[in-house]
Amino acid sequence: MNDSINVALLIGAAVLLIAVAAVRLSSRLGLPSLLVYLALGMALGPIGLGVQFTDADLTRTLGLCALVVIIAEGGLTARWSELRPVLAPAVVLSTVGVAVSAAVVAVAGHFLLGLDWRLAFLYGAVLSSTDAAAVFATLRRLRIRPRLAALLEAESGINDAPVVLLVLALSVTEGSGGGHVWWEHLLIGGYELAVGGLIGVVVGFGGAWLLRNAALPAAGLYPLATVALTVLAYAVGLAAHASGFLAVYVCGVVLGNSHLPHRRAVLGFADGLAWLAQIGLFVLLGLLVEPADLGSAVISALVIGFVLLVVARPLSVAASVAPFGYRLGDQIFLSWAGLRGAVPIVLATIPLSAGVDGAGMLFNVVFVLVVVYTLAQGWSLPPAAGWLGVLAPDETTELELDAAPLERMRADLLQLDIPPGSKLAGVHIDELRLPVGAAIMLVTRDGAAFVPAPSTRLRTYDSLLIVAADRVRDATERRLRAVSRRGRLARWFAEHGDEPAT
Repeated sequence: MNDSINVALLIGAAVLLIAVAAVRLSSRLGLPSLLVYLALGMALGPIGLGVQFTDADLTRTLGLCALVVIIAEGGLTARWSELRPVLAPAVVLSTVGVAVSAAVVAVAGHFLLGLDWRLAFLYGAVLSSTDAAAVFATLRRLRIRPRLAALLEAESGINDAPVVLLVLALSVTEGSGGGHVWWEHLLIGGYELAVGGLIGVVVGFGGAWLLRNAALPAAGLYPLATVALTVLAYAVGLAAHASGFLAVYVCGVVLGNSHLPHRRAVLGFADGLAWLAQIGLFVLLGLLVEPADLGSAVISALVIGFVLLVVARPLSVAASVAPFGYRLGDQIFLSWAGLRGAVPIVLATIPLSAGVDGAGMLFNVVFVLVVVYTLAQGWSLPPAAGWLGVLAPDETTELELDAAPLERMRADLLQLDIPPGSKLAGVHIDELRLPVGAAIMLVTRDGAAFVPAPSTRLRTYDSLLIVAADRVRDATERRLRAVSRRGRLARWFAEHGDEPAT
């Protein structure tokens, strides 16, 4: 028994280290790292080390747990100031767009591949969701205009919720009607999405209040508590028969845009946890697939994938975002950047574990499609972004401020690093005009720390420690952001630091 555990730990540690190292390789090649992780999983299976794994139920359960963590991290890192302008098109793209994409793929599957309507709609539903992990990882390497990047990230975080509901409805019933007429399914889906979003808001704001007012004994407990709150939102959502995934994303957005203590540590922990979830999920999915069965799925995957990329996705994007004034180049990029990844493969395990006829072929088709079209889309996104004119111009790097509570003093300790391009560089301390109740206590420069004088001139890469009373913390942050963008005359230029530059 001990030997088996030791071997499992050895293999697990080796796979994790290889996967971490593979991130650098995949970044250089411009491909989502999921392909490397899927290959690792397949290498552990029958064609490699010979590990046998066929438990679709366990894969589905662990896959859904991993998606909770990945979606939570996406919500925590989403900035409300960037998300708010694209919220309406993101919701439409995640609902109307999903319906259009699923319907087009279903029609193609029925008439081109001879699938019965229920299975054809399962193909359409499974493939209509973009993958949060793939989108987040890919877009953060590109300087896409904030509006487009925010829309793609918001869509990938929101559209999992309606797609999961649709796949479950098609998987657990004897027919696509499932004993309910179509409008009853719409009402049920509307209830689940509305209540899921409401639960995310309540848990998010309640959790943010608790974290700000609870003096936890160790800084490392704040990241744990934050992630636990997002999982709580998911569990409460399921208990209320609502959308747990939407609850997770909304809760993450609320928490990520609140003034959380040790925010930088929270986001770092969530990022690491999301990477671990991605690695484990993709390796497990690669282990589940049977390589010998993939050959028979290639033709179907190419047909469905072609329809998805050339017809279904462009139609769903045009129907969803054209009314919001997105130009043709934006729509083409949104269509091409709708990456599929682990989410469709995980969703394909739902009908597989439910014993739906044809679900085995569905899983293989989705697996092949994800691999082939990730290769095609991943490397081509950077040049496509340039051709379509969606790259963002060089801008001043936005400040990242971290805070730790000083409970007895009713104050916060703010930390910031002056990034390249910030107009804080060259400003004297007394020119900052910080609110009364805030002061720069320490500056670290070239590895040496000193207490600044009013005449001290700030430089790029300086690290500042600022103490601010509770009542002036927000005003202090706004002033620092304003000076970072427009310099010491920020107020003259009507820059008050309320919104990040876009």
